[in-house]
Amino acid sequence: MYPKIKYRAYTLNNFRDIPQMAALPEALKFDIEVVGHVLPFKANNFVVDHLIDWEAAPDDPLFVLTFPQRDMLQPAHYAEIAGLLRAGADNAELKAAAQRIRLQLNPHPAGQVSHNIPSLEGEPLDGMQHKYRETVLFFPSQGQTCHAYCSFCFRWPQFVGMAELKFASREVDRLIDYLRANPQVSDVLFTGGDPLIMSTRNLAQYIEPLLAADLPNLRRIRIGTKSLSFWPHRFLGDDDADDLLALFAKVTASGRHLALMAHFNHPRELQPEPVRQAIARIRATGAAIRSQSPLLRHINDDPALWIELWNRQVDLGCIPYYMFLARDTGARDYFSVPLVRAWEIYREAYQRVSGLCRTVRGPSMSANPGKVQVLGVCEIMGEKVLQLRFIQGRNPDWVHRPFFARYDAQATWLNELQPAFGEPRFFYQDELEQFYRENLAADHPEDYE
Repeated sequence: MYPKIKYRAYTLNNFRDIPQMAALPEALKFDIEVVGHVLPFKANNFVVDHLIDWEAAPDDPLFVLTFPQRDMLQPAHYAEIAGLLRAGADNAELKAAAQRIRLQLNPHPAGQVSHNIPSLEGEPLDGMQHKYRETVLFFPSQGQTCHAYCSFCFRWPQFVGMAELKFASREVDRLIDYLRANPQVSDVLFTGGDPLIMSTRNLAQYIEPLLAADLPNLRRIRIGTKSLSFWPHRFLGDDDADDLLALFAKVTASGRHLALMAHFNHPRELQPEPVRQAIARIRATGAAIRSQSPLLRHINDDPALWIELWNRQVDLGCIPYYMFLARDTGARDYFSVPLVRAWEIYREAYQRVSGLCRTVRGPSMSANPGKVQVLGVCEIMGEKVLQLRFIQGRNPDWVHRPFFARYDAQATWLNELQPAFGEPRFFYQDELEQFYRENLAADHPEDYE
C-alpha cells in the first residue's frame, strides 16, 4: 500500500555527496566539519529532500535544525578544532580535543547523572531515570540513536561516542521489578535517542513484558520520538511498519494509554504527505500523539510560527503539550531565548489560537528542581518581577506554587534568576539542598540552582 523508501544517512563522511550542497560555499562546508567533530551531526534523505528549503540555506530553519553552524561553538573552541583540521591532525588528536570541549558544555544538565538514577535493593539502575514521582524514564539500549539529529538536542552526549556520558539499558526485567517496588509510578517513558529507530521486534521485547506483567499501577506507556517528521516511512513502507502499528494497537487493547511524545520544531515538518499519513495511521491504533518542542533562536522564535504549528497539529489530531526552553547544555548560547522574550512569544501565540490549541504549556525550563513555567511579567508593590511556578517538581508539593524572581530581561535559565522582594532564596532551595545531602550529592553545589 505504501512505497518502500530506502533510508540513507548523511554524516561528516558523506554530507558533501548531497547534490544541494554543491551550491553552498566551501567555507560553510568547512564550518560543518569543524562543529561536527564536537557536536553530533546526522541528516537523512527525507530531511534533505522534503524538509529543507535549499534556496534559503544556510539560513533556512530546517537546515539549521539539522546541519551544524559555526556559532554553535564558542570562538576558542571553533579555532582549536579548525586549527587541527587545517594542520592535518590525526583522529586521536581530534578526538581528544573534542572530548575536552564537550566536557565544558554541561553534558548532563538537571542532575541527570548525579541525581536522577534510581536504585533497587541498593543497586543503581543504569539506563533509567526517576525524577518525578509518577514517571520513570527508560533508555532501551538499541534506541540510543535517531534517524537524524537535532542540532539543539540536550541529549547530544548520547551520540558522540563518549561511553561515560551515555544512558542505555537492556534490563526490562529490572524495570518491572522497580515498578513493582514503586506502586506510585503510573507512567513509563521510553526515550533515547529515539526508541523508534529500533526494529519492531526489539521494541516489542521491551513493551510486551510490561503488558504481560501484573502491574496494576502501570497505566500509561509513552514513547519519545522525532521519527514522525524525520522518517515517517517508519510507519508507512518500512518492512515492519505494519508490525509496529499492531504493537501500538496491542498496547491500547490492553487498556493502557499509549502516547507518542512527538517533536515538531517548525510547521513545515507537518507539510509532507507522508507525515500526515503516518499521523493518521498511528491515531487509528488508539494511540495519542502529544507534541512538544523547545523555543529556539534561529529556528522558531516567532509567534506566527507557533500559531501555525499548534493549529496544524490540532488539525491533524495531535495534542500540543509543551513549549520548552533550550536546556543549558551543548550549543545553548546559540539557541537560547531570554525568559522574558520567551514568555512574550508564548503569550502572543496563545492569545491567537482556539481553546483546542491551548493544551500547550510553556515556556517551561526542565531544570534541576523540576519543570518551571514562566507565567509572566508583573509589578507587585512597586517591583517589576517574573512570576513562575512548577509544572513538575522533585517534591510534588512544589507543583503550582507561584514564586517570584527579580525582573531580568537577559536571563535565559533558572540559575540566572534572583528571588524578588529581598528574599535570600527561592522557597524550594533549602529542601532541594537537603535532598542532595540525603542522596550523597553535597559535592555538586552548582546543581542547587
